[in-house]
Amino acid sequence: MSIGAWAVVRFLHVTGAVVWVGGQLALTLVVLPLARRLLSAAARDRFAAAAGRRFGLLTAALFLPLQLATGWAMAWHKGVTWASLADPGYGRTLAAKLALFAVVMLAAAGHGFAYARGRVVLARVLALGSLAGSLGVVLLAACLPVT
Repeated sequence: MSIGAWAVVRFLHVTGAVVWVGGQLALTLVVLPLARRLLSAAARDRFAAAAGRRFGLLTAALFLPLQLATGWAMAWHKGVTWASLADPGYGRTLAAKLALFAVVMLAAAGHGFAYARGRVVLARVLALGSLAGSLGVVLLAACLPVT
């Protein structure tokens, strides 16, 4: 693949992260607070459930496959192996990013299950944990040298 093609792969990976983290921030800081203020409790619950389902569907159908495919491709291009993830510097930083990404995805999935079962407090804790973890993934990504 040419250098330009790898730039496209990296662009798609970064764009996927922007959509995921930006979506979380927009929902948390803009959309849901307005829904709480402007909608009745029943309408707010329906809206939040519908928004969550749509965001979850887009995550499963678009974001997650895009991140996994482009992330794997960049790691392959860089020559990353399972063993190299233990190496100081790039390897350990990437390993931390991957581990935190897995935790974030589990927290996001747990949020959906908790919300669907009416466990609102647990759902909120998992949502905030997922958001904080997502920001951590972005921070770790920023610490990686360009591939």
